[in-house]
Amino acid sequence: AKMKVPAHIGSIVLVLPLLLAVLQTATAQKNGIQIYSLTVDSKVSSRFAHTVVTSRVVNKAEEAQEAIFEMELPKKAFITNFSMIIDGVTYPGNIKEKATAQKQYSEAVARGESAGLVKATGRKMEQFQVSVSVAPAAKVTFELVYEELLKRHLGVYELLLKVRPQQVVKHLQMDIHIFEPQGISFLETESSFMTNELADALTVSQNKTKAHILFKPTLSQQQKSPGQQDTVLDGNFIVRYDVTRTLSGGSIQIENGYFVHYFAPEGLPTMPKNVVFVIDKSGSMSGRKIQQTREALIKILSDLGPKDQFNLITFSSEATQWKPHLVPASTENVDEAKRYAAGIHALGGTNINEAMLTAVRRLKSDNQAELLSEGSVSLIILLTDGDPTMGEINPTKIQKNVQEAIDGQYSLFCLGFGFDVSYAFLEKMALDNGGLARRIYEDSDSALQLQDFYQEVANPLLTTVAFQYPSNAVEEVTQDNFRLFFKGSEMVVAGKLRDKSPDVLSAIVKGKMHKQNVTFQTKSSVAKQEEEFQSPKYIFHNFMERLWAYLTIQQQLEQMVSASEAESQVLKDRALNLSLDYNFVTPLTSMVVTKPEGQEQSQVAEKPVEDGECGTCVPASWAAEHLPGILSHPSPMSQPRCHPCHPQTPRNPERLILSPSTSPIFALPLLSLPQELALVVPAPIQAPPVLLTLPGPSIDRLCVNIKHSQEPMNLLSDPAQGIEVTGQYNTEKACFHWIEVTFKNPQVRVHASPEHVVVTRNRRNSAYKWKETLYSVLPGLKMTMNKTGLLMLSGPDKVTISLLSLDDPGKGLLLLLRDTDHFSSHVNGTLGQFYQDVLWETPEGADDNKRILKVQGKDYSATRELKLDYQEGPPGKEISCWSVEL
Repeated sequence: AKMKVPAHIGSIVLVLPLLLAVLQTATAQKNGIQIYSLTVDSKVSSRFAHTVVTSRVVNKAEEAQEAIFEMELPKKAFITNFSMIIDGVTYPGNIKEKATAQKQYSEAVARGESAGLVKATGRKMEQFQVSVSVAPAAKVTFELVYEELLKRHLGVYELLLKVRPQQVVKHLQMDIHIFEPQGISFLETESSFMTNELADALTVSQNKTKAHILFKPTLSQQQKSPGQQDTVLDGNFIVRYDVTRTLSGGSIQIENGYFVHYFAPEGLPTMPKNVVFVIDKSGSMSGRKIQQTREALIKILSDLGPKDQFNLITFSSEATQWKPHLVPASTENVDEAKRYAAGIHALGGTNINEAMLTAVRRLKSDNQAELLSEGSVSLIILLTDGDPTMGEINPTKIQKNVQEAIDGQYSLFCLGFGFDVSYAFLEKMALDNGGLARRIYEDSDSALQLQDFYQEVANPLLTTVAFQYPSNAVEEVTQDNFRLFFKGSEMVVAGKLRDKSPDVLSAIVKGKMHKQNVTFQTKSSVAKQEEEFQSPKYIFHNFMERLWAYLTIQQQLEQMVSASEAESQVLKDRALNLSLDYNFVTPLTSMVVTKPEGQEQSQVAEKPVEDGECGTCVPASWAAEHLPGILSHPSPMSQPRCHPCHPQTPRNPERLILSPSTSPIFALPLLSLPQELALVVPAPIQAPPVLLTLPGPSIDRLCVNIKHSQEPMNLLSDPAQGIEVTGQYNTEKACFHWIEVTFKNPQVRVHASPEHVVVTRNRRNSAYKWKETLYSVLPGLKMTMNKTGLLMLSGPDKVTISLLSLDDPGKGLLLLLRDTDHFSSHVNGTLGQFYQDVLWETPEGADDNKRILKVQGKDYSATRELKLDYQEGPPGKEISCWSVEL
């Protein structure tokens, strides 16, 4: 059976089938479809991003070929337009109500065509895909437009773009304009494909209110190797930024009769909170899930504030309270809770109803007994990986029980671990009770996802926040009442001005802060604001009206989840009408893509729902031929909740699901040397755990072996550099178990372990696997990692710190330092001491390979030895260095 493998335009990222990608790339060149231009044009005006992806292809083959346009876009974005221009004729995508598009969709499925054009891929993205047959020498232009409101998350806005053309492109360009009238306070870029060579193609410019990012690589910069069509461009390009804020925290911006009010005041104190953690420890949580939950819980407990109170409830078939009451987050109580968390083991059924009602009763009882401090905020955080199996198991009844028990008094946040849980059940329960739901993806960074979620709700600043506008100025607004405001987030209200509104739009925001009521006032000149947005070419005009429509639709879709049937229908009708009026592909609309005569006549693009994991769909026969040893019948536990081809199609026994939970198993023969041959193999030259470049004109290097370790060790500290390096050494394996590098400016912490690298900034964690390409440019600090797994932390006038994870599973880390002439005279620590006044002496009668190092009153023997230097990454090169033992 032959599989048609088309040229890929845009991007796709799948966790498992890397082999598929390789095969597709090879075939893409053979079938003659050439991409000669690919541009991504993104304009961000006041947090609202309008992105246009244009791809131009030509068929160089002598017969008709299939070309596929494939692009990934953020889940929160709405597609607003798609068109194909073939031989000068435009074939548009028409957005219709779902029911209207359903007939065409059903007919396409009946013909055996793949009708679903959009599917979920990964945590943040959706994949859009359209195929078309291209005649010899014919050209096709694909254009996709999508829009999204960038949401502030832990202090930053993030614009995420995907790049994966799978062949070098003559004209490739990403052009990003950001305009923020409040002022841009910081800007950083990160890429998972950038290299030092490609960085020359990236220019970033910024002034007070504008930023421009241009990426325009040449053909040679895109090539993996000279003369080859294979491209290095494959992955994410991320822009993160924040805006300048005042104490009042309000900014009203006006364009073309619409306004948007952003609210995120600075300098407010964190309110004390009462938090009950409800942790699922049923049998399905066993193994890695419960291990990561324990790890996350221990870290989260460390982050509780001294004025907070907390309790833990674990549940399986029944619920168990750690303490009979909430307790203050004192050092003693937190340490005891950590020991309790470390002993949580998974076994039994899932009684969510009893666990939730126990948590609510605990808060109510402690509140009535006046054990909760006045003006504090009470939160319940539920973590579960499955549907209820014990006690009350009807989801609707559980939702009703929980809502009646909470009665608007507390906020509930639900975390669904993995894909065996009904996300819709958790989402409704959270939204019914003033909170939100989040999926935790099963991966090596699941513990970090849990910690990040906690950080979002860790610092409540205001409760019962209400926005007020003069009725003679404002016609209608989006949601203007909010239960909680957290540090690092932002409240957004958009609205429509009346035809004859006053010259100045004023707003009042009221809320409660600890034990007092607070009021914030903001004013904005209509004429001045209109003028600011009218002239610049880098602004997508009329964006504020579209922002208002986008936000209204998003909020109405969310409100539908917890509304009554009658209310839900009203919300649905309004959201549908707005979706059609503003041409948005939302869960209520579909886009029908028309094609030239003689080809499959229509394909339908629909917004995927959150409640399912989709893999990629391949014929089982193809998989058996190309992926020998793959699990052809995954267990029911590992099956995705939705069918990978389309959620509404029945399961097909001839198709095989490749998803993150059905990875292939390959059997490799073990090779062994004959015993007599093994005896004559010389011992390999080792890499030292620490390699220090010494300052000054000498090119001498110091290789440090640590024989006696403390936990953890202060390796380096230089207050003038604003750098601290700590680590835990493993004497048995002669390498580090973990290394942590902390920078003062910018404030960044890099924690490296053999499993992954975690970068923490503004309480936000980002995890990177070793040998993933990384190129992150922050103000004053550059972080890069190449395919060999060498992580380099560098900056102007900074010492360069490199970390490398050894290939052997679980072996450990190496530390390498260069540009050490930047150290100040105040550097100290186990390794820092070698950058103080060091005296070298030759012992009497010793040869040239022996020295004595005198450092701060201590003598160290140094021997010149051959070692492996990994400064440029594996496989390393042999060097001669002075080896010392500590």
